[in-house]
Amino acid sequence: MLTQGLDHVAVITNDSDRLQAFYIEMFGATVEFDGEEFPGGPRMTVINVGPATELNVFEIDGNNQADHQTPMFGRGRLDHIGLHAASLEDFGEIRSRLTAAGATDGTVTDFGRKLSLFFRDPDRMECEVLVTNPEPGQVPIGSASHLYP
Repeated sequence: MLTQGLDHVAVITNDSDRLQAFYIEMFGATVEFDGEEFPGGPRMTVINVGPATELNVFEIDGNNQADHQTPMFGRGRLDHIGLHAASLEDFGEIRSRLTAAGATDGTVTDFGRKLSLFFRDPDRMECEVLVTNPEPGQVPIGSASHLYP
């Protein structure tokens, strides 16, 4: 393979501070850059969400795209983003944080080789956290994981 994964996903918000706080508190993310991408340009925040993966957040005043929610698979070319938890223990910690923040109901879905937790960020963008399933094949694919009752 000639690539090592995704470098970044660019998203638009009307409140960068709120998104920064969420990703820092929920995932331990760090902010690499926060300012104008170029003179006179929009505010751009680079949030590190993995060893080599960033969210490039562009703050556009008056942009209300986050207010328009569309059902899964009707959202255009990019449906949602999936973050990979560093370990099963970290996945559990992320789940606890997201549940406490009201960003998810905590349901973990078993997709065979991966466990999945969907959540919504403060802009209500649907996202997902995944981790390698240590016990694949224990329940039917697409059902609730027996590891997280």
